[in-house]
Amino acid sequence: MENHHEARLIFIYNANSGLRNALLDGAHKALSPNTYQCNLCDLTFGVFNEKKAWKKFREEEHWIMEFLHKDEFKKQYASKFGHKFEFPIVLIALNDELQVFISAKELNELEEMEALIDLVKKRGKEITA
Repeated sequence: MENHHEARLIFIYNANSGLRNALLDGAHKALSPNTYQCNLCDLTFGVFNEKKAWKKFREEEHWIMEFLHKDEFKKQYASKFGHKFEFPIVLIALNDELQVFISAKELNELEEMEALIDLVKKRGKEITA
Protein backbone atom coordinates (compact mmCIF):
# COMPACT_ATOMS: atom_id res chain seq x y z
CA MET A 1 0.00 0.00 0.00
CA GLU A 2 1.27 3.48 -0.81
CA ASN A 3 1.42 6.31 1.66
CA HIS A 4 -1.95 8.03 1.84
CA HIS A 5 -1.45 10.61 -0.91
CA GLU A 6 1.75 11.78 0.80
CA ALA A 7 -0.34 12.87 3.76
CA ARG A 8 1.28 12.96 7.18
CA LEU A 9 -0.37 12.53 10.56
CA ILE A 10 0.93 14.81 13.28
CA PHE A 11 0.21 13.61 16.82
CA ILE A 12 0.64 16.45 19.31
CA TYR A 13 0.81 15.68 23.01
CA ASN A 14 -0.54 18.06 25.63
CA ALA A 15 2.87 18.09 27.27
CA ASN A 16 6.14 19.90 26.74
CA SER A 17 9.36 18.26 25.60
CA GLY A 18 12.50 17.57 27.60
CA LEU A 19 13.70 15.10 30.20
CA ARG A 20 12.53 17.17 33.16
CA ASN A 21 9.01 17.41 31.73
CA ALA A 22 9.00 13.69 30.89
CA LEU A 23 9.93 12.81 34.47
CA LEU A 24 7.32 15.17 35.92
CA ASP A 25 4.66 13.86 33.53
CA GLY A 26 5.54 10.26 34.38
CA ALA A 27 5.27 10.96 38.09
CA HIS A 28 1.98 12.81 37.61
CA LYS A 29 0.59 9.92 35.55
CA ALA A 30 1.61 7.38 38.19
CA LEU A 31 0.54 9.33 41.27
CA SER A 32 -2.55 11.14 40.03
CA PRO A 33 -3.76 9.65 36.75
CA ASN A 34 -7.23 11.22 36.98
CA THR A 35 -5.78 14.73 36.77
CA TYR A 36 -3.23 14.06 34.05
CA GLN A 37 -3.86 16.42 31.13
CA CYS A 38 -2.78 14.35 28.11
CA ASN A 39 -5.07 11.50 27.13
CA LEU A 40 -2.98 10.90 23.99
CA CYS A 41 -0.04 10.18 26.30
CA ASP A 42 -2.21 7.88 28.41
CA LEU A 43 -3.47 5.98 25.39
CA THR A 44 -0.05 5.43 23.78
CA PHE A 45 2.39 5.29 26.70
CA GLY A 46 2.66 3.62 30.05
CA VAL A 47 4.29 5.63 32.83
CA PHE A 48 7.60 5.87 30.94
CA ASN A 49 7.53 3.58 27.88
CA GLU A 50 5.52 3.38 24.69
CA LYS A 51 2.86 0.66 24.77
CA LYS A 52 3.89 -2.37 22.70
CA ALA A 53 0.63 -2.62 20.75
CA TRP A 54 0.79 1.08 19.85
CA LYS A 55 4.39 0.76 18.71
CA LYS A 56 3.46 -2.25 16.58
CA PHE A 57 0.57 -0.31 15.01
CA ARG A 58 2.84 2.67 14.29
CA GLU A 59 5.47 0.50 12.66
CA GLU A 60 3.00 -1.47 10.52
CA GLU A 61 0.68 1.36 9.48
CA HIS A 62 1.37 3.01 6.14
CA TRP A 63 0.81 6.57 7.28
CA ILE A 64 3.78 8.87 7.71
CA MET A 65 3.49 9.82 11.38
CA GLU A 66 5.13 12.62 13.30
CA PHE A 67 4.97 12.93 17.08
CA LEU A 68 5.50 16.27 18.76
CA HIS A 69 5.06 17.84 22.15
CA LYS A 70 3.02 21.04 22.13
CA ASP A 71 6.09 23.29 22.52
CA GLU A 72 7.77 21.54 19.57
CA PHE A 73 4.64 21.89 17.44
CA LYS A 74 4.28 25.58 18.23
CA LYS A 75 7.92 26.16 17.33
CA GLN A 76 7.75 24.20 14.04
CA TYR A 77 4.29 25.04 12.79
CA ALA A 78 2.55 27.89 14.60
CA SER A 79 4.30 30.75 12.82
CA LYS A 80 3.96 29.00 9.46
CA PHE A 81 0.29 28.12 9.74
CA GLY A 82 -0.98 30.52 12.40
CA HIS A 83 -3.45 27.98 13.78
CA LYS A 84 -4.43 27.69 17.39
CA PHE A 85 -5.34 24.21 18.52
CA GLU A 86 -6.45 22.60 21.75
CA PHE A 87 -4.11 19.79 22.75
CA PRO A 88 -3.78 16.84 22.56
CA ILE A 89 -4.73 16.63 18.90
CA VAL A 90 -3.98 14.68 15.74
CA LEU A 91 -3.61 16.77 12.59
CA ILE A 92 -3.25 15.73 9.00
CA ALA A 93 -0.81 17.60 6.78
CA LEU A 94 -2.02 17.31 3.21
CA ASN A 95 -1.21 19.55 0.27
CA ASP A 96 0.64 22.04 2.51
CA GLU A 97 -2.39 22.44 4.78
CA LEU A 98 -3.05 21.32 8.34
CA GLN A 99 -6.48 19.96 9.17
CA VAL A 100 -7.88 18.34 12.29
CA PHE A 101 -7.81 14.55 11.95
CA ILE A 102 -8.82 13.74 15.54
CA SER A 103 -9.85 16.62 17.80
CA ALA A 104 -8.84 17.11 21.42
CA LYS A 105 -12.44 16.43 22.45
CA GLU A 106 -12.47 13.12 20.57
CA LEU A 107 -9.07 12.10 21.97
CA ASN A 108 -10.13 12.96 25.50
CA GLU A 109 -13.24 10.77 25.16
CA LEU A 110 -11.26 7.68 24.14
CA GLU A 111 -10.67 5.20 26.95
CA GLU A 112 -8.47 2.58 25.28
CA MET A 113 -5.56 2.53 22.87
CA GLU A 114 -7.46 0.14 20.61
CA ALA A 115 -10.17 2.78 20.16
CA LEU A 116 -7.52 5.25 19.02
CA ILE A 117 -6.10 2.73 16.55
CA ASP A 118 -9.60 1.99 15.22
CA LEU A 119 -10.34 5.71 14.82
CA VAL A 120 -7.07 6.35 12.93
CA LYS A 121 -7.84 3.46 10.59
CA LYS A 122 -11.46 4.58 10.07
CA ARG A 123 -10.53 8.20 9.34
CA GLY A 124 -7.74 7.03 7.04
CA LYS A 125 -10.23 5.03 4.99
CA GLU A 126 -12.52 8.07 4.76
CA ILE A 127 -9.70 10.20 3.38
CA THR A 128 -8.53 7.69 0.83
CA ALA A 129 -12.04 6.69 -0.30
